Amino acid sequence: MTRFLALGALIIALAGCGESDGTAEKLDLGDFTLGHNIVVAPDLKKGPTSRNATPEELTTALKAELDKRLGRYDGERLVHLGVNIGAYVLARPGLPLVYTPKSVLAMNVTAWDDRAGEKFHEKPKQVIVLENLGESFIVGSGLTQTREEQIDGLVQNAAKAIEKWLAENAACMSEAPTAEELENCWKDQEPVEISDET
Repeated sequence: MTRFLALGALIIALAGCGESDGTAEKLDLGDFTLGHNIVVAPDLKKGPTSRNATPEELTTALKAELDKRLGRYDGERLVHLGVNIGAYVLARPGLPLVYTPKSVLAMNVTAWDDRAGEKFHEKPKQVIVLENLGESFIVGSGLTQTREEQIDGLVQNAAKAIEKWLAENAACMSEAPTAEELENCWKDQEPVEISDET
């Protein structure tokens, strides 16, 4: 019983950590400015019990959200992004408090240095985002949101996660990074996982 109460408290705490709009606050991306923004899904996998979505729906929605979020930066270092969406789940209706499936979007991201004409990093960055818990964490978005609303929420979180990753490597994209900064660039290849506005 104690474990269930602790789990419930954790879920409530996570649900309350959101903000209404994560695009309002710009992060420090060094001298970053967005160049090409290419989003593809050639081998898209649909998760079990998921609602349907086409590769075109997901790639178009994510590309637009990245343009919106990252197009705000006007630095001098042109950075191209390549995003490969690999898998998704759009939650179907579940049973409140018993089975509440969550929506998920998983992708690999590569940042390209226009100046050098090559990738900033060897391996793609894995990004996994979950739907916002919000007020529907008990019943799940399958009961409270349309398929389109679920997609919108996931691509917003995806763009936010990619922005956060770029901010972690802001020094690497400056006009004149130091040798120490270059040595530490793009080292962390653990997946970025985002839900709500955390």
